[in-house]
Amino acid sequence: MSRSTESEQAPAEPQGGRADDGVVDPADPADPEAPESDGGEAPPPGDDLSPHGDGLRKGIVAAGLAALGVVFGDIGTSPLYALKTVFTIDGGVVHATPSDVYGVVSLMFWSITIVVTIKYLGLLMRADNNGEGGVMALAALAQRLYQHRRRGAGLFLVIGIVGVALFYGDSIITPAISVLSAVEGAKVAAPSIGHLVVPIAAVILTGLFFVQRYGTGKVGNLFGPVMVLWFAVLAAAGVVEVVQHPSVLQGLSPSWAVVFVFAHPAVAFVAMGAVVLVITGAEALYADMGHFGRSPIRRAWFFVVFPALTLDYLGQAALVLRQPSARSDPFLLLFPDALRLPVVVLATVATIIASQAVISGAFSLSRQAVQLGLLPPLTVRQTSKQESGQIYLPVVNALLFVGVLAVMLAFGSSDRLATAYGVSVTGALVVDTLLMLLVAPLLWHWRAWKVALAAVAFGGLELTFLGGNLSKVVHGGWVPLLIAAAVVLIMTTWRRGRQLVSDDRREKEGSLADFVEEVRSERISRVEGVAIFPHPNGETTPLALRANVDHNHVLHERVVVVSIEVVGVPVVPQRKRFVHDDLGYSGDGLEHLTIRFGFSETPDVPAALRSACVADVLDVDAEEMERASFFISRGAIRRSRRSGMVGWRKGLFVALAHNAADPAARFQLPSERTVTMGSDVDI
Repeated sequence: MSRSTESEQAPAEPQGGRADDGVVDPADPADPEAPESDGGEAPPPGDDLSPHGDGLRKGIVAAGLAALGVVFGDIGTSPLYALKTVFTIDGGVVHATPSDVYGVVSLMFWSITIVVTIKYLGLLMRADNNGEGGVMALAALAQRLYQHRRRGAGLFLVIGIVGVALFYGDSIITPAISVLSAVEGAKVAAPSIGHLVVPIAAVILTGLFFVQRYGTGKVGNLFGPVMVLWFAVLAAAGVVEVVQHPSVLQGLSPSWAVVFVFAHPAVAFVAMGAVVLVITGAEALYADMGHFGRSPIRRAWFFVVFPALTLDYLGQAALVLRQPSARSDPFLLLFPDALRLPVVVLATVATIIASQAVISGAFSLSRQAVQLGLLPPLTVRQTSKQESGQIYLPVVNALLFVGVLAVMLAFGSSDRLATAYGVSVTGALVVDTLLMLLVAPLLWHWRAWKVALAAVAFGGLELTFLGGNLSKVVHGGWVPLLIAAAVVLIMTTWRRGRQLVSDDRREKEGSLADFVEEVRSERISRVEGVAIFPHPNGETTPLALRANVDHNHVLHERVVVVSIEVVGVPVVPQRKRFVHDDLGYSGDGLEHLTIRFGFSETPDVPAALRSACVADVLDVDAEEMERASFFISRGAIRRSRRSGMVGWRKGLFVALAHNAADPAARFQLPSERTVTMGSDVDI
């Protein structure tokens, strides 16, 4: 008598369409139709919803060129400030002696090799969640692998939240330090305008955030060629100095790093807090894997980026050995006077590109966090008809802009900002390593000794980086920690508040199966048309549906309860988009439809419903669906004396809910055919 089918005979899901069984949705807590989230657990192994595997695009060369313009912007601009910071940190505790210079260069080279080349490109890029990378995707993969251990899901979610929070700290500091460090080169090329560095940087950043609303599609094709030129300049400048002083090549030997650490442990510990700047942006290599694929990113790294960075750091080191006073700005002093101003301009453009990559990443991460139930619904504007990843979030853009200007004006120089930069970077590295160690035994069948070796090699180095930066907390390192703490507070408060909303809602909704029986027994009058009721699951009754029957005593001929699932994969193929349930009786016009979206997709419910009609998942004419009415519930959230969350966090949750985006807009519902019905919720 009852049936549940998935479009094109795809295997049935264990979730059964429940939003609280590994299914999440960009929910509005003020909307009782908003589903409950458990953190975005991906579908079970064996049910691959991804339409592609490795994420390869039109061609390796084209994708590699695009990757140069987006993926490597952050790490590619590190030569502007990394070595300079090492030699100026704590008043210059690292000296321009051969042993110190070789030791620092060795630490830089092997840090890049171990963390970026081996960990991220060699290992973590194999730990993809259906082609997608990054801390959110890695946390979802961990949930997927450990889904049979229900207690582990909460741990992975907490780790993921911490990683996301640290990324936001990075997103605020990166544009400030990158643009400042580039513009500061003007003081060397034209000392008379040194006092204008901060105003010029502020104008550049203001323009950068202002144009975000237009998207990066029109200028995106320029990013790759500009970064090719940038890396060519890095390599050429380094080669000139290395050829003149080839002895600096011995700094590539790990023995110099070992000697430096054991000869000056205190100095080395302090230096590690600045050495970490050479690997800023390593997370982007992994996070952007879904956009470009493994192979293009690896080829771009090994053939262009890694050699260029190595040569430039060696060149800067050789210059410091030859001319100790060059420690003040070893990057720019590599160039003759006539080229310094053009290099400053090129560096500024490169840092803008690096900043753009971080800002775009914050947009994507914010949308994923919304769809995984960790942030309130936000307005998302698609800025490209071809590229789904090109989005604009006005609220996130405004908050980033205010944060970037605030830290830039507060610190005033890239040297001072560098003391705050490393904490968020190293924290994110540690989070990725922790998640990698958790998934490795099941994903790669690593034995305990391999896990222990990786923990020592990666975790030991990154914890040293973190320790070196934590020592600078009082000198500015508290900034990213404060940002991360605020994000963690918001995310955990939002998640807990939604759980309380869901509990209150369930008490008022009642069973959908019982409601169907009541409707059939009472023979409610039916009116023409199709009514769509967005709702998180197929087990409880949408409050708008119950209110419509209780007050109007009528029911539409066709009633479809629609649940939105946002699963832990980037894109859901059409053949696995729908799960249909006739709610126990066929032909009575009451049915439930689950629509799946990937976390990188924009949920367009009307378009998906039309597709369901065309695919015969719903026995409704597509033209009739064009005239369907949508009923959503949205009422005030009231603070109560109920236990579950302290009063001030309830106030924060209510404030977040009050500023959440309109659910009708989020699901692309037509305003002229959408009815909103109030239903108060107590927390």
